[in-house]
Amino acid sequence: MANDLWPQVEKLLGRIERPSRYIDGEWGVLRRPDAAYRVALMYPDTYEVGMANQALQVLAARLATIEDVATERVFLPWVDMAGLMREEDVPLFTLESCMPVADVDLLGITLSNELTYSNVLEALDLARIPLRAADRRESHALVIGGGPSAHNPEPMAPFFDAILVGDGEDAVLEIVASHRASKARGASREETVRALASIEGVYVPSLYSPGADGRMAASAPAPARVRRRVLADLDAYPAPSCPVVPYADVVHDRATVEVLRGCSRGCRFCQAGMVYRPVRERPADSIVRDVVEGLACTGFEEVSLTSLSTADHSQLESVLRRLVGRLEGTGTAISVPSLRVDSFTVPLARLLGDGHKSGLTFAPEAGSQRLRDAINKNITEEEIVTAVDQAFTAGWRRVKLYFMIGLPTETDDDVRAIGALVSRVVSVAREATPKAERGGLRVAVSVSTFVPKAHTPFQWDGQLPFSDVRRRQEMLRDAMPRRGVELSFHDAESSLLEAVLARGGREVADGIEAAWRAGARFDAWSEQFSLTRWLEAFSSIGIDAGEAASRPYAQDEPLPWGHIDSGISEAFLHLERVRAEAATTTPDCTFEDCTGCGVCPGLGVDNVIAEGARRG
Repeated sequence: MANDLWPQVEKLLGRIERPSRYIDGEWGVLRRPDAAYRVALMYPDTYEVGMANQALQVLAARLATIEDVATERVFLPWVDMAGLMREEDVPLFTLESCMPVADVDLLGITLSNELTYSNVLEALDLARIPLRAADRRESHALVIGGGPSAHNPEPMAPFFDAILVGDGEDAVLEIVASHRASKARGASREETVRALASIEGVYVPSLYSPGADGRMAASAPAPARVRRRVLADLDAYPAPSCPVVPYADVVHDRATVEVLRGCSRGCRFCQAGMVYRPVRERPADSIVRDVVEGLACTGFEEVSLTSLSTADHSQLESVLRRLVGRLEGTGTAISVPSLRVDSFTVPLARLLGDGHKSGLTFAPEAGSQRLRDAINKNITEEEIVTAVDQAFTAGWRRVKLYFMIGLPTETDDDVRAIGALVSRVVSVAREATPKAERGGLRVAVSVSTFVPKAHTPFQWDGQLPFSDVRRRQEMLRDAMPRRGVELSFHDAESSLLEAVLARGGREVADGIEAAWRAGARFDAWSEQFSLTRWLEAFSSIGIDAGEAASRPYAQDEPLPWGHIDSGISEAFLHLERVRAEAATTTPDCTFEDCTGCGVCPGLGVDNVIAEGARRG
């Protein structure tokens, strides 16, 4: 690092844990010290969490196509480093050049989930950038947000100059071009930000305010509704062939290649499945090329084929056969982290088993068939146990099952049914496992609390009250078999906070700032999280967190995210909510006919899968 700030940073490294979080020089780093324009891409969590974020690598690769633009990474320092930085007057810095983040032209921050919101404020403060966009001056970096949580931008809206809703591959280049053009003509900060509103998918919060009817009203030149940006052709840009290889172990220490984007299975609780429609597949040839090139460059011993539902790729078995052949003898493992039980086959199990059999993950979500139909999971108990039988017959000895409690229409009987289903899974797994190996058999059961999310059929529903969550957790604990099962619950307290932040409007921003000022940060880390701190912060601005999380919205009530157009028609979401009440399922449109969600005609992009591979 050849920056004046580095000697100050270096003096801190011997006084903290994991100094490798803060040093430069990893394999694959691209440096452009003389670039005319500088972008800092930030994931608001620690290095080991942020380096596993695929979007960060993809956006960096896109920005690298502009020769005079430098892109650098930023992660949030852990509490020990942050404390020392404040004590020693060291501002937040980029990794590549140890440049103060405040000196870049554009700071892009990923809004990956609601529990990182306090981290965003911590980062801005460490960077010496005013928390609120309204307080920034001409010299401050442009602060742009994006990511999954941007589909309800209001709780974080006051802290951003602009927020991108949807896919970023093309939009990030347009944002940079617009900013550079504004700088070249000497435009003011206000003019610069207003110009961004003309880019499809870009939401400029300062141009919107609540109207008399409670709906957000736009000021020119902003559109009345911001339409989600969508990348029509996933294969337009190859996966990063030589991404940065981290020094230290990270959350997912492997190469990753996105094989498809979007999901039309239609699970009614799943925001990602709604807002990333339509399905766009990467062709088999491209996937094989990107995997082989990525492994050759990075030296990783595992590659993950990622998507919302990888087993739904129409050519997955062909891809796996080709990769197994190309990687034979290298000891490279191939993982498919997102498996649907109705897409899991014996050939697929055997192909995945040619690497290291670390474990498989399935997500039944609910224990009873009635509730699975209500949430439109579209799988049966027989399909679940058949998939487990095939996996253990093929040599796996560990499976993880994901469930949720608190889903709309759930009853106590539905909760008990989870225990009954797990009992059957354990029995089937034992029968498929040779007696000599049954001691190593494990069924891990992870249970989370349902959080209503924007742009889903359950967006009008409230979260199950906290006391009922606790009662149902105990009920499930009693219903669970004792042998061969590892039961864990996602923290109900953090799920309560997530619901408040996911369902709230712009008024929630004051609570977020109050919580941060009271010490909130790293709320996704159990050792740092304090629900009491958040409850007090919300109370100080007149918000009852329990009420905010559990109160349902009336169907004719303005929603905080109503000015964001995800492409899904509200009529379709209404109909899906009615079908949930009746436990009636809706088919996947890649298997059958169009279901009328409105995405393809609204966004001008159809489901894209391999020619001749549409199933049904």
